[in-house]
Amino acid sequence: MKAIRRFTVRPVLPEPLRPLSDLARNLRWSWHAETRDLFQSVDPERWAAAGADPVRLLGGVRPGRLAELAGDRRFLRRLTAAADDLHDYVTGDRWYQHQDAGLPAAVAYFSPEFGITAALPQYSGGLGILAGDHLKAASDLGVPLIGVGLLYRHGYFRQSLSRDGWQQEHYPVLDPHELPVSLLKEADGTPARVLLALPGGKALHARIWLAQVGRVPLLMLDSDVEENDLGERGVTDRLYGGGSEHRLLQEMLLGIGGVRAVRTYCRLTGHPDPEVFHTNEGHAGFLGLERIAELCERGLDFDPALEAVRSGTVFTTHTPVPAGIDRFDRELVGRHFGPDAELPGIDVQRILALGMETYPGGEPNLFNMAVMGLRLAQRANGVSLLHGQVSREMFAGLWPGFDAEEVPITSVTNGVHAPTWVAPEVLRLGARQIGTQRAEDALTVGGSERWDSVAEIPDQEVWELRRTLREQLVFEVRERLRASWRQRGAGNAELGWIDGVLDPDVLTIGFARRVPSYKRLTLMLRDRDRLMELLLHPEHPIQIVVAGKAHPADDGGKRLVQELVRFADDPRVRHRIVFLPDYGMAMAQKLYPGCDVWLNNPLRPLEACGTSGMKAALNGCLNLSVLDGWWDEWFQPDFGWAVPTADGVGTDPDRRDDIEAGALYDLLEQRVAPRFYERGRGGLPDRWIEMVRQTLTLLGPKVLAGRMVREYVDRLYAPAAQAHRALTPDTARELAGWKARVRAAWPGVSVDHLETTATTATAELGTSVGLRVRVGLGELGPDDVEVQAVSGRVDSEDRITEATTVPLKPVGTPDLEGRLLYEGPLSLDRTGPYGYTVRILPAHRHLASSAELGLVAVPSEDAAEGAGVLLR
Repeated sequence: MKAIRRFTVRPVLPEPLRPLSDLARNLRWSWHAETRDLFQSVDPERWAAAGADPVRLLGGVRPGRLAELAGDRRFLRRLTAAADDLHDYVTGDRWYQHQDAGLPAAVAYFSPEFGITAALPQYSGGLGILAGDHLKAASDLGVPLIGVGLLYRHGYFRQSLSRDGWQQEHYPVLDPHELPVSLLKEADGTPARVLLALPGGKALHARIWLAQVGRVPLLMLDSDVEENDLGERGVTDRLYGGGSEHRLLQEMLLGIGGVRAVRTYCRLTGHPDPEVFHTNEGHAGFLGLERIAELCERGLDFDPALEAVRSGTVFTTHTPVPAGIDRFDRELVGRHFGPDAELPGIDVQRILALGMETYPGGEPNLFNMAVMGLRLAQRANGVSLLHGQVSREMFAGLWPGFDAEEVPITSVTNGVHAPTWVAPEVLRLGARQIGTQRAEDALTVGGSERWDSVAEIPDQEVWELRRTLREQLVFEVRERLRASWRQRGAGNAELGWIDGVLDPDVLTIGFARRVPSYKRLTLMLRDRDRLMELLLHPEHPIQIVVAGKAHPADDGGKRLVQELVRFADDPRVRHRIVFLPDYGMAMAQKLYPGCDVWLNNPLRPLEACGTSGMKAALNGCLNLSVLDGWWDEWFQPDFGWAVPTADGVGTDPDRRDDIEAGALYDLLEQRVAPRFYERGRGGLPDRWIEMVRQTLTLLGPKVLAGRMVREYVDRLYAPAAQAHRALTPDTARELAGWKARVRAAWPGVSVDHLETTATTATAELGTSVGLRVRVGLGELGPDDVEVQAVSGRVDSEDRITEATTVPLKPVGTPDLEGRLLYEGPLSLDRTGPYGYTVRILPAHRHLASSAELGLVAVPSEDAAEGAGVLLR
């Protein structure tokens, strides 16, 4: 019989065990080994059955066992120590509290998904895991962050396979009362709510769930409440599910409702109001509109409010291709705003203009969330050096007249939260070497360039650790593979072969990620005979563990999964290559440490960062990857291998895959596998161990989320907070008025005449030439602009590369036609073909970049006639 109502019955803990509840409700346990060990000792069997989830564990422990523990003095001492440690962690000063004054009092961090722990499945892939690691690292560093997201009733789907290897999706219902979250409540005990107005007089209600991530509160909005109609209750049903309007409502709830949730949380708890709002990808971009509306209600007009909001907003893009950006029909967006819907005080046309694709090739009838995110943020970044470059090129149309290098999008390379992803065995080895506290600080705060203490660990210990981790993975794989085959309909009598799957002494390669086509799950199958030879090599065999989910609507991705599964089902190789369904955090935490090599072969440059290889590296796994994302930035032969790419303009996709797959096979056959099996005098693979050592010593400190968050604080949060404070209402009005005046007057700005003292086409290094430029500023004055000389080497088409800019100074008074004379020296500091030009840019003390307005004036051909000759 089916129940008509469901309850969650919580255990009543004996008084001495009450601190267990606090420990279970703070998700720090998900990365704190001592706390997890404490929960495991409560009931090891139930701990395993509960999937290492303390809330589920405590819900199922027998009362007799609780009474026994309440009288166990040794357990109570451990419990007191864990509770005291958590108290010190959440209340004591950390890195952030020891920095110079002027940092933001609080930062609100918005993301559509958060991967904190498998016990809170609110993530689909890298974006969510990155967001979770960002929160954990902020907690470790003491950064006063407030996380904001949605609570999805089905989370992301669970994956299984049919008998013929086709991906199948399951959406288990998540009961928030059984998750490590609690309702945010008003002072009278009623649940706190946020409300969004919908067209036609309807409303979208949501309550706020709170997950405590160490020191960081994570607010998650949930629309499954009785006040909503069935359609509105389903807004937070699935991560990345539903049609266009469904997604729009999710993103309105995340952005607009999220700001309202933050205001409610700060009102109820006394937490400082955020000075900086960080949008992790474009999904939360509507948060800027809500903040503009707040300021408009306090008397600011739209334009000054926009400037005030921009000053304190940071936008991070993770998208390397336009197709990965959410775009909505303009009419759909327009219907959800204005007098009959949300933000009635703002002109709908002003809202729509923020998302318009006004650049060449843009679609005028679509509303682009990333474009809005960039227009509402004064500071923006990509997530690796290469991705920053890709992003500048992709969005260059928003800053017409500027070369892609000058587009104001910087980069902060992602990092990973080491305590979450480093195997306990690796942590223990580090603690033995330098002490527990120093090891914890090295992995969380970071800051050192090298981990030199790794050099002192004996080769034998390094190799024994690697074998132990590989062996654990072998047992984990067999267990998961057996469960998968049972789901596919196999009986136990058919599965005896699984006991021989993988070998703890064979070179083990891991490949696990989402399965969009650009990540090329099946590149390894390009030449199946050659792959089979590598798997079954008599002296240098390899074995491969593969995992990954295709999006439920992506049949192409599902076909790739099926193709891989069918190859792995072949009795000739099934002991050497496996596909594990339902890739998630729990599997990943076993997979990264147990692999010797982490494989990544995306189409360059479509991998924004690719943090899975970082997690593997922190466990002493070597990377074998296309030079994309973070690997393009930090690859050295000491750390692993670079797969050559065939990304020339004329290479068709099939030919490119053939070339790159061939290069991959060659690397595995000729360099990777032989080095793993090569033995030195002591019977150990000395050269392999040295690569492991170099990976940990030099790469380890770079890939930390602590390093990443410190960069965000120094380079983005602190400047944004200072800009936010500087833009008082009066200053915001002044800046908005200045921008309007400059935009209106810009057609009258011109470079009218150039002169130079250079008389020949050659000059000597270290000399300088004088520049004289006459400019027309129309309605503007010298204080409104900067006149610059731009110089550098030139290519065959006379384009300036590696440009240097030097401001020129006004000289004298305007001539009879109102033109001003600017002068300055041009230093010839580089040899070879050299050129220069002059340009005029808007200049104001509150601009974060001279490209901010997208306005530039350059010489006409007539004006350039007297500019002298190109220096060669």
